[in-house]
Amino acid sequence: MEKVAVFPGSFDPFTVGHEAIVRRALSLFDKVIVAVGQNAVKKSLITIDNRLALIKDVFSDEKRVEVLSYEGLTVNFCNSLGAKFILRGLRTSADFEYERAIGQVNKMLLPNIESVFLLASPEHTPVNSTIVRDIILNGGDASMFLPLKIDIKKYLD
Repeated sequence: MEKVAVFPGSFDPFTVGHEAIVRRALSLFDKVIVAVGQNAVKKSLITIDNRLALIKDVFSDEKRVEVLSYEGLTVNFCNSLGAKFILRGLRTSADFEYERAIGQVNKMLLPNIESVFLLASPEHTPVNSTIVRDIILNGGDASMFLPLKIDIKKYLD
C-alpha cells in the first residue's frame, strides 16, 4: 500500500521552509500531496491558481509530489484521496502547541489519519509566510526566503 501524506496550508507564499519539509518527507512517504487551502482569515497576496502554479514549478523535477487545491476539513480531503497522513512542519514551541491541538481534533474526527510533524531545519526556523508576504508587499527582496526556481513577480497579480 502506497504511503501518501497531505501537506496542507495556504502557502501564500510558498517558502524555502515549505519546500524543505516536502523534500525531506519524500524519504518517509511514497507521495506527498501539497494541498493549497483557502484561509478566510488571511488576506491573500497570491491567487490560488498562481500558488498552485508556483508550487508545481518548484517540484517540476519530482514526480512524487502532487499539488492540489481543496476546501473544507483537511481530514475529509485526506480521506477522499485515501491519504493516511497529514504532514506538518514545526518551527517553534508555539507551532507545536497549535499543531498538537489540531492533530488531536483531527484524530477524534478520523482516527485512521495520523499527523506527522517534521522539525524545521535551523536555518528555516525564522521563515514564515506572513513575514515573507510583508517583505514582498513593502518592496523588499524576499528571494532568500523563496525556492530558488521562483521569480515571485511572475505569480503576483
